[in-house]
Amino acid sequence: MRQSHSKKVADADNQQERLETSYWISGFTDGEGCFAVSVIRNPTTRFGKQIFPEFVVTQGAKSLSALETIKRFFDCGSIILNKRYDNHNEHLYRYCVRSISDLHIKIVPFFEHFPLRTYKNNDFVVFKKVVAMMVKKEHLTEAGWNKILKLSSQMNRRKVRF
Repeated sequence: MRQSHSKKVADADNQQERLETSYWISGFTDGEGCFAVSVIRNPTTRFGKQIFPEFVVTQGAKSLSALETIKRFFDCGSIILNKRYDNHNEHLYRYCVRSISDLHIKIVPFFEHFPLRTYKNNDFVVFKKVVAMMVKKEHLTEAGWNKILKLSSQMNRRKVRF
């Protein structure tokens, strides 16, 4: 059965809207996003520390709808309130994806297809390697753990790791 003309037009409109949203998300992430690999102390793990890769976009309360759009688009992650008690008038919200599966299946392929245009692309390249290693469970070996620590030290303006 052939699609009706109006259904084809609607599908084309939806594809165009999704494409526009994709470019918008990539640009928005360039300005307001972050790819991070955090290492936190956790005495219950093999190495006494735990690796947390995360994709984060932060906005003030007035722009919460932008984060909601991104969350709907990716259909994963959560929006977390970070209350502020300093001289700013509004709280911050963070859209955050921490699931290795979601990072591997949704976030990484998206930014491979819609690449960032600022220095953050360098962080993304390293982030992508770390996520791939974690998918393969390489972080559970000492060699893999050390390689991830070394890689993560190249990110976000070269923060010193453990």
